[in-house]
Amino acid sequence: MKLPSHLTVEDGHLHLGGLDLVDLAGTYGTPLYVTDFDRIVGNFKRFTSALTAHYPAVQVLFAAKANGNLAVMRALAEQGAGADVFSSGELKLAMQAGMQPDRLLFNGSSKSPADLALAVETGVRVSVDSVDELHQLEVAAAEAGKSVEIAFRVNPALEVPTHPKIATGLKTSKFGIPAEEIVGAYAEALACEHIDPAGIHCHIGSQILEVEPFARAAEVMVEVAKEVTDLGAEIRFLDIGGGLGIPYRHETDTAPTPEEYADAVMPVFLQGIRDAGIDPALWVEPGRWLVGDSSVLLARVNSVKRAHRTFVNVDAGFNLLVRPAMYDSYHEVVVANKADQPADGTYTVAGPICETGDLLAQDRALPAPVAGDLVAVLDAGAYGFAMSSQYNSRPRCAEVAVRGGKHALMRRTEELDDVTAAMQEPAWQD
Repeated sequence: MKLPSHLTVEDGHLHLGGLDLVDLAGTYGTPLYVTDFDRIVGNFKRFTSALTAHYPAVQVLFAAKANGNLAVMRALAEQGAGADVFSSGELKLAMQAGMQPDRLLFNGSSKSPADLALAVETGVRVSVDSVDELHQLEVAAAEAGKSVEIAFRVNPALEVPTHPKIATGLKTSKFGIPAEEIVGAYAEALACEHIDPAGIHCHIGSQILEVEPFARAAEVMVEVAKEVTDLGAEIRFLDIGGGLGIPYRHETDTAPTPEEYADAVMPVFLQGIRDAGIDPALWVEPGRWLVGDSSVLLARVNSVKRAHRTFVNVDAGFNLLVRPAMYDSYHEVVVANKADQPADGTYTVAGPICETGDLLAQDRALPAPVAGDLVAVLDAGAYGFAMSSQYNSRPRCAEVAVRGGKHALMRRTEELDDVTAAMQEPAWQD
């Protein structure tokens, strides 16, 4: 299997960031997420440099939904990252991680009154998803005696080559205001006393493996920016979202590089702002590309069963990595303690959850696994732990960070008390 540079095989064992994953599993137990911080920082620097080579006024916002671990967000904040946040919880975590309010965008199609009040209180920019939300935000800002800087989220009505559940710029999507209605929305915002309309925002989807859709989205956005500018408004930032995919199938996927992404998008953006006579900051929201390949999920083999398939039953399932069950997603798997051995058969890696669909990897060529072996599920850093659950009353696993040859916990293993912590007995059960 073709491995990226931060994953290596030494003495038959799989290593991440120079550390032996078999040893880490022995130290911390399994299941276990292991994340390479050097990889995350390197990915951030590369993505940023690809864009700033074309235009200096670029702000990279980490899509916090991809990986909400506070240590991960702190590592990115240290590099100057902001964040695209989708809840009050993500907003608070981003600020706790050291991200400045002026580098945050509070996104979302269904913000509550409490969400809007928090946005006003903290002074973050808000991506407004409807005219109804605009007027609610005006009321919240008036009550606080403050002004709120906003962007409108544009629905560009673009078809993109990705799973339909993560295509967010479709005409039928729940997200955003149709592009042809943005000028009218801006006119309403300009009439508000406590709203400062300063930008436009879109996001077309996730795990996109072509650059052309991003260029089309940029074209729509600069056209909207020109129309808004002609209205007399000032566009101070233009956010084109994220969504650049990664090669989950290492041998066959062809994923664009950040440089190829920038070469496709930036000429469209630059020509568009020149035509409009504006010089806004460009905001982008990568998530998966920054953290996806940084992490592996380690799972111990409990048993091997030969039936219509040969099932390798491990101690991690869709409670810890739901992507294969939810999106039919593909993740490479490696028997971490036999990483240099040739395959001797075809195996399906199954989790411990009481669901037929709890399969992490189907029909994979592997060296014969036996009970006690260690399976590594690769590219689990995005939408892995972030989408985990306590289904079947299974406490969630630990997360370990590795950096510069060192390792440390960044989340402890949960216990059953964590599962029951918020539960209470009704009065009639006393």
